[in-house]
Amino acid sequence: MLTDVREQLGRALFRRVAGPGGPATRDRIHHTPGPRWFGPDRPIRTVHGDASMFIGGLTALLLQSLHPLAMAAVAGHSGYRGDPWGRLQRTSTFLAVTTYGTAEDAQRAVDHVRGIHERIRGTTTGGVPYRAADPHLLGWVHAAETDSFLRAHARYGARPLDTAGYDAYVADTARVAEALGVTDPPRNRRELSERLTAYRPELRATPEARAAARFLLLRPPLPLPARPFYGGLAANAVTLLPSWARGMLWLPRVPVVEDFAVRPTGHALTRTIRWAMTPPRQA
Repeated sequence: MLTDVREQLGRALFRRVAGPGGPATRDRIHHTPGPRWFGPDRPIRTVHGDASMFIGGLTALLLQSLHPLAMAAVAGHSGYRGDPWGRLQRTSTFLAVTTYGTAEDAQRAVDHVRGIHERIRGTTTGGVPYRAADPHLLGWVHAAETDSFLRAHARYGARPLDTAGYDAYVADTARVAEALGVTDPPRNRRELSERLTAYRPELRATPEARAAARFLLLRPPLPLPARPFYGGLAANAVTLLPSWARGMLWLPRVPVVEDFAVRPTGHALTRTIRWAMTPPRQA
């Protein structure tokens, strides 16, 4: 009975993040022979393969929204409201291919994304032009994503890494960032922190950013029975945001509730996801 519940939950979660073609894509990524960008001992594999990504991914979206040009590009071109699960599935597939797939498949995925970025350009509501292929804008998206994934894994990962391990994780992600067009991405935690600080004068919570936060946190496109589960993940995603980012998005800290209710819930949820999505050992 418990095994059936585990399998059903695991399939449902995998279908959400990988889409209907997920099993075939997973087989291609992991079983196609050939050299990889990252060997089996690399930290990027440890971080991106952990259930903490369910929380870190939401944190990354909230943090990335604070750059007005990045948020304008997302609001104008990504279709995150009309097809949020499709966007999630495309993003998770890209992460999986570049982290675990063959070097050939990883480069093909990067080339595809770069082609899309070249076509995305426009003007904000304030009249400021943007283009998604701008290396500086790509650098913000990369830094915010890397920091969020790292924070999530350090707090909720099954086996948190040491300082050297997380420095190596940042260096691994720099390999993908450079391929996407980021100029001189950070290669350790100190450089990552400095890069985020350097971007802060450019950041603000536009109406589009606050609307995206409301959509992600309060109005997810999920059936009612799944919303408490998602709400726990979302609450923990908020706690991972830097304090200045929470302030911009009007997401105040409630220390007692967060320390004694939210954070333990995050640990319980990531353990449950890990249990459901890890295949049972064969007898």
